[in-house]
Amino acid sequence: MTANPGKTASEQMLALVLKSLEDDKAEGVVVISLNGKSQMADNMVVCSGRSTRQVAAISEKLTDKLKKEMGVFSKLEGKGQGDWVLIDAGDVIVHVFRPEVREFYQLEKMWMEPGAADATT
Repeated sequence: MTANPGKTASEQMLALVLKSLEDDKAEGVVVISLNGKSQMADNMVVCSGRSTRQVAAISEKLTDKLKKEMGVFSKLEGKGQGDWVLIDAGDVIVHVFRPEVREFYQLEKMWMEPGAADATT
């Protein structure tokens, strides 16, 4: 990924994550800013894949793109099961769920501001 002087590394990473998710047809993408809420990352992204196979593929392609384009070696948890995959890329944490699992855990509700509209893309 070419450097963009107007964007921080974290913003560039988030843009790459969102582009990769869009390319791989991830559904219900939600970006949650963690500024002032947590020091573990700047942003959390939550999305869904339609099947265990798509969840695993979305996750694998994203980690490959982060490595190739930004030199970021992400930690990956849960790919073997394909129900919920966590990708820790440092500045951006990505959760890729099957829809039923996402509905059960409702992870984004824990982190979104009270009364925030559902900002899915």
